[in-house]
Amino acid sequence: MITLTRNPRTESGRGDPEIRSRRRFARRQWLRRWLVWRYVIASVLLVVTTIAGIWLAFVSSVLTVKHVDVQGESQLTRQQVLAAADVPAGAHLTQLDLVAIRTRVAGLAAVKRVDVSRDWPDGVLIRVTERREVAVVQIGGRFQAMDADGVLFRRYARPPATLPRVVAGARIGSDALAEAGRVIASLPSDLASRVDHVSVSGVDRVRLSLRDGATVIWGSDAQSALKAQVLVTLLAHPARTYDVSIPGQPVTSTR
Repeated sequence: MITLTRNPRTESGRGDPEIRSRRRFARRQWLRRWLVWRYVIASVLLVVTTIAGIWLAFVSSVLTVKHVDVQGESQLTRQQVLAAADVPAGAHLTQLDLVAIRTRVAGLAAVKRVDVSRDWPDGVLIRVTERREVAVVQIGGRFQAMDADGVLFRRYARPPATLPRVVAGARIGSDALAEAGRVIASLPSDLASRVDHVSVSGVDRVRLSLRDGATVIWGSDAQSALKAQVLVTLLAHPARTYDVSIPGQPVTSTR
């Protein structure tokens, strides 16, 4: 009897070069088709994502303004800042004109700087930096707070006793007021305590009125530290007028 044996390698085709070639060809074809479909799928996903993003940003209520937060206010109230900001309720965050909001809030006299940002997903954040008073300016019988830039931003029924007082004409500009503020800031505490008020009639025309009735002609704010040192020395010799506008050539007068 003759017995036939089977060769698994032959039956499976693994030993046949033609079959192996066909299989490699089929795999390459499959890879080519996958590469094509991969780009198609990626393009479809990109379109879907873009459409979803547009819908989310301009149609959906998910990214609409639901609250506005204010930080940094102390002199101003939150309601004053919100009223100036005038953020439209229900507006989409992506469509908000942050520059316009910032400009409106900056229009408040007490605001020195303001930053407006989107507080995702449904809020707006307004950070304000308020002006700090360095003196009280008396103009036409009214008292107003002045910051270091010479900006008047707040009114007082009565001037605070803790702040120096500046007396100025009704037409004095912010440059002259700022100069007076810088002069005040340059005074050492022991000298500042002897000053009743500071008068300013224009740029480079600053005067100090001392509590004992004497007058100091200060001039501009240039070399203020040196002028203060010279004045302290001159005060050891009582006079009616002290002129330190040129600190290297001070003049005193008893008249």
